[in-house]
Amino acid sequence: MSALEIHQIPVLSDNYVYLLRDVASGDTAVVDPSLSAPVLKAAADLGLRLTHVLNTHHHWDHTGGNLDIKDATGCKVVGALADADRIPGLDIALDDGEVFTLGASEAKVIMVPGHTSGHVAYWFQDASALFSGDTLFSLGCGRLFEGSAAQMWRSLRTLRELPDQTQVYCGHEYTLANAKFAISVDPDNEVLRTRLAEVEALRARRQPTVPSLMATERAANPFLRADDPALKARLGMGSADAARVFGEIRRRKDAF
Repeated sequence: MSALEIHQIPVLSDNYVYLLRDVASGDTAVVDPSLSAPVLKAAADLGLRLTHVLNTHHHWDHTGGNLDIKDATGCKVVGALADADRIPGLDIALDDGEVFTLGASEAKVIMVPGHTSGHVAYWFQDASALFSGDTLFSLGCGRLFEGSAAQMWRSLRTLRELPDQTQVYCGHEYTLANAKFAISVDPDNEVLRTRLAEVEALRARRQPTVPSLMATERAANPFLRADDPALKARLGMGSADAARVFGEIRRRKDAF
């Protein structure tokens, strides 16, 4: 079984970048580097040898550091085949279901369109770690910039099937805002209320709320529960299909 060290780097106002070191080989990947300088400094401070950049999607705040990091380290840039023309410096283009290997660690590539048309997530099963970019947030999900509600709902349904112990490493520190919205549409959810109190306490201490557990997300994140009869009834959409319910929840969040 592989061992993966994960280092979290806050950048910009609310982004998270991740350094992933495969213990067996020392190979290290950086996930979604919006900026190069903090990544290169952190890698140097930790004594890490950068070998790969992993991009979940093409947005600048997830790819802005690609080329400088590649120039400085000679690393390979990995991203979605579907986004091959939009990922700066792309060397390795992967499709849904393919496996990316970092030393002895393996990540399954999962296509999750909705936020963008070429979005992927990386699931390191042995490490119980999911890097979900801007598809699944703690208690939220990404805006629908390039995909439909039906697409995003299918993507989120795929991710929610991952094991309970999966740790969700998303792209932004949005959890408190997401929690405040979630409680507005699902006020009787005890798991959500507990998570809201936990998130408020963490943010009061300026501590990260990421990663979160998939078990908690499945129970508390309204965007993963669009097919839950209780939530559908609360929204007055008891007979609607789940994709339509999801679209309504997303519409309400956009206006919240």
